[in-house]
This record gives sequence, structure tokens and C-alpha cells, in this order.
Amino acid sequence: MKHIIIGTAGHVDHGKTALVKALTGIDTDRLKEEKERGITIELGFAQFTLNNGQKIGIVDVPGHERFVKNMVAGAGGIDLVTMIIAADEGVMPQTREHLDICQLLGIKKGVVALTKIDLVNEEWRDLVKEDIRDFLKGTFLEESPIIPLSAVTGEGLTDFISAMEKVIFETDERSAAGFFRLPADRVFSIKGFGTVVTGSLMSGKTKIGKTVEIMPCQIKARIRGIQIHNETAEVAVTGQRTAINLQGVGKDTIQRGNVLTPPDTFEPTVRMDISLKYLPGTGRKLKNRTSVRFHTGTSEIISRVILFDKSDIKQGEERYAQILLGSPTIAIAGDRFVIRSYSPINTIGGGEILDPMAKKHRGNAENIFDELKILHRGNAFDKTKIILERAGLRGITDRHLSVRTGISLKQQNKILEELFSKKEALLLDRDDLRVVSFHMYKILQDKILEYAKTYHEKFPLKEGYSKEELRINVGTFIDAKLFNMAIRNLENDGKIIVEKENIRLAGHSVNLKGELMNLRENITSIYRESKLTPPATKEITERFSNKKAEAIKVLDVMLNEELIIKVNENMYFYKKSIDKLRSDYRKLLLKDGKSTPATFRDLTGLSRKFVIPLMEYFDKTKLTIRVGDHRILRERKENEI
Repeated sequence: MKHIIIGTAGHVDHGKTALVKALTGIDTDRLKEEKERGITIELGFAQFTLNNGQKIGIVDVPGHERFVKNMVAGAGGIDLVTMIIAADEGVMPQTREHLDICQLLGIKKGVVALTKIDLVNEEWRDLVKEDIRDFLKGTFLEESPIIPLSAVTGEGLTDFISAMEKVIFETDERSAAGFFRLPADRVFSIKGFGTVVTGSLMSGKTKIGKTVEIMPCQIKARIRGIQIHNETAEVAVTGQRTAINLQGVGKDTIQRGNVLTPPDTFEPTVRMDISLKYLPGTGRKLKNRTSVRFHTGTSEIISRVILFDKSDIKQGEERYAQILLGSPTIAIAGDRFVIRSYSPINTIGGGEILDPMAKKHRGNAENIFDELKILHRGNAFDKTKIILERAGLRGITDRHLSVRTGISLKQQNKILEELFSKKEALLLDRDDLRVVSFHMYKILQDKILEYAKTYHEKFPLKEGYSKEELRINVGTFIDAKLFNMAIRNLENDGKIIVEKENIRLAGHSVNLKGELMNLRENITSIYRESKLTPPATKEITERFSNKKAEAIKVLDVMLNEELIIKVNENMYFYKKSIDKLRSDYRKLLLKDGKSTPATFRDLTGLSRKFVIPLMEYFDKTKLTIRVGDHRILRERKENEI
């Protein structure tokens, strides 16, 4: 059987609650104040069994202008509307406002109940019906049946039920394929059970024992129990009025407007791209950064409308814009919303959320509009590509991608497979299915090459660029896996050379020219002629005090080229001198079996200043190994055994 939720709508005191009671026997006005004042203030709920045994949920909304925000909270989860118009008053202000709200929320079908016919004669009833038909022209209720009835006498109730059953039969129920979402419209506590959250299940399904995340506060809790139409159930699915008993969270933690969701699926947002319809009859243009009351799901958030070209929106005009929220919420692309003016409070517009996780847009408004046209009217493949690029180099998980495109996770993953095969997307992480746009990946590679080029130009005497320093400069937010993948592929393509922890462009080499070449020749002569007793590094640079910085750079180049060898921070040697000493030292060790500082001194004629650093150097470079107070050869060649 279908799971359908019907909502009432209409002006105050037109008989919404009376009709629900006549149909179900349930008085949805449960508050003391509602009883005393005789009007509905809060949302009311009931269930009704059709002739075929099917149970449907009914949401009864307040009609008074002061409580329209409660009406919007209830209307967000309904599939069909019963527009209630009293025969003795006809179309009234909240009749119009409620109809606007239903249209803005994308409700497609409904029934019109002409109530209180026991208070008027038949001629007056016919005149009111004619007025209602004119009023409904051009709306989704234009062809809907108008059923005269009286909740007091019962006249017309059978016809109303038949009309409602026919509309339900013609209505497609919401798909249960999406992520589980239950916007909270009531939160209370029951002794012995704890916190209970009720709402109209917007999408997906859940069951007892599941963990849910309360958004946007990001608190997790476990489902202890479920009720559907006041009956215990194991599973709740889309289109059902649902009460969920939560374990591990107090009722004060949750409020109307919060949403129960699967864990780690949604992220709180304060900025959304939207398609906004500004209603006619508002009396003025809508200006950039106007404060409004933004309604989506069961929430109301004070927000600002941001217009990309900073112009006004005329009455009756539909435009792309952003909504900047005063506090976080969650949504899925394709969700509907309503905006009401800040003061005085009236419904002024609404529309569709195009990207619930939008960023602040900079640059050409036309480019932004082109993207938004695709997100609004484009196909699933193109929408996915847009959101992938918007996710940038941080990448995006398949679940977050599905939230931002409004495409079911199953279809979204099929599209990703196609993008992988076309090399238009990369799978960055198999664990959390994080994906990156290939276009953005190529931008990263180009950025790496550009940074390396700039580095070589700035430090022409340095052989390479530290990989970690490069990653930080390119962007610390970039995932290390993505960065290393880019480096690896650039190396495979022959565009860069990776040497230990440094990279350099394939065409880069250190070329000393002019004065720097002369400087290198002078420094080389000093090391060559000093053999095993070179001056301290500091002494060398001080010999060229007017070119000290250049001398340090030249020493770096000579080290990279292995023209000189670094024994410690202040002691460099000419490489050929070290190579000869290594050979002589090996021979000594082969002959004597071991060496001590004394035998090393006898071999070289050097003072202790040089003997100890050189012996430690040969330990580090694995020629020797220290045993007690002497050294032995670490390993012998075959012909030396």
C-alpha cells in the first residue's frame, strides 16, 4: 500500500480541525490554549483508514496569520493537501497565503473541501464554488474536485472520502531510495521511555537499533523504538507519520527544525544556491541582502537573500540567488523552501535548493548562472561534474556528492563509474569513497609545475624543492594522498624528477655563470689544495666576505654535485681527497684487522681535530663499525676474503 501524508490548509476558523475530527474521531487541538481560544496554534496529527484498509497520516495546520510558520513546518512533509474554504466566508487572506505556500513547496495534487455548508443556502454555496474555481485558476488545484460538506451534519463526508481516495490512487508515493530524513516537528519525553521525536518521514527508511545523527547539532543517538499511526513498528519508511524513541539523548537537545539522518551523511551548511520565485502582489522589489525568514523542512531561520548581480528582483520574477543562513541547517539538492518577509511577516516567495553546500561566489555572474542552470535543469551526469568541480581539490565523498546533486546514491555511483572510465574523475580514497574531479586534478598538477618553476627561478643554485614545503605552499588543505598521486604521475610523465625528499623540473640543472663560476673555481682550489686539512666552512665564507651569500649558495651546489663532501656542519672535504683516504683506510684495516685513533693518525698525519670527525664519517658511510675503542671493516669484498 502507498504511504501518503495529507495536510490541511486554509484560513482560520474555516473548519480544518473539525473536518479532521469528523473523519478520524481525533481532536488534533491538544493544547489548553487551543481549547480556550477555539483556534489551532500548533501542528496536530491524526490517522485515517480508507475504505480499502489503507492508513494515511493527516497533518492539521493552524490557519491564523500569527501561526503561519507552524503551518509551513507541517506542510513541508505532506504529499497532498486538503484546501479548506468555509462556505460562509469564501476565499480569505490565509486561503491565498496557504495556497502560495503549497505551490512553492511543490505540492501537486489535492482536494478542496467547501465546509460549513449547513450555514448557507444552496444558491450561496454555488456562488462561492464559482468564486473558488476562479481563485484556483492557474494553480495545481485548478482541476481538483470541490466537495461541499458539513463536519457538523456529516453531509458530503462520503463524497469527500471518495474524492480523496481517487486523488491518493492517482498520486505517486515518494521514493524510499533516498537517505533517511525525519525533520522533527514535535519533541517530548515519556516517562520510562525517554525522548520521542515525531515527524513526516521525507525520504529513505530506518529501523529499530539503527544509529541516527541529529543535525545540524551532529549528535548521535540510537533508535530504541518506532511507532507508525500509534502502532509499534520495526521499520519506518518514506511517507509515514513517524514517532521515534531515541536512546542516549535528552529532549532538551533536540528542537523543531532538527533532522534525524544517517550518521556521517550530511554536513551543516549556512549558504545555499537557490532558484527563487518572488511572488506577485508583494508590493515592492526584493533587494540584495534583504533579511527574510527561510523555511525548509520544519525549520525557520533568519537569513539574507544574496543576488549575484546585486540588482533587485521584481514581483513575479524567478531568479537564481543564494541564501545566507543565520544558523546552520541541512538539506538535499531539490528540496523546496519558502521565504517570508522579516517584518511585517508575509509569505513572499520560495523555490528549490540547487546546491545546499554552496560557497561564496566570486567573479563573473554569467558563469555562475550557467552552472546554476545545469544544477536546476541539467541532466544527472552534468550536475555531478559541476559539483565535483565545486568540491575542488578537497574532493568529496559519494554520499556528500549525492546530497549536493539530489541524485540517489545508487545512480550517483553509476555516474561516477562512467566518469572514472572517461578519466573525468579520480577515486582518491577507497575507504570513504572520496572522489576528485580530473579537471581539478590537472589544475593541481599545473600548480605544482608552476610552483616548481617559480622556485627554480628564485633559487637557481638549489638542486630541488622540498616536497613537504611544496605541498604546504600549494595548499595545506590538499589531501596528502592526492598530492603524492600528482607527484607520482608527473614523475611517470617525465615532467619532474624526484630525488629522495626533493623534486625538480625535468629540464632544471644548476648552471653557474660569470662571477658565480669564478667563485666556485676559487673555492674548489681551496679544498683541492688543502687536501685533508681544509679550513672550516665558516672560514671559507668569510674569505669572500663581500660575497658571503653567494659563497654559501655555491657550496650548496658543490655539495649537490658531490664535488665536496660534508663530514659535519663546519667541515667539508674535497671529494677526491676523501676517496683516496677511503682506499688507504680500507687497506690499513685489511692489513691490521682494526684501527684506532692512533693508527688513523699515523696513516694520515692528521691532528685529533680531523681524525675523530673523519673516523665517525666512515662509520656513518658504513665503511667501518665501532667495536669498543677501535674500528673494524664493516664488510669485505669477495677478493678481500
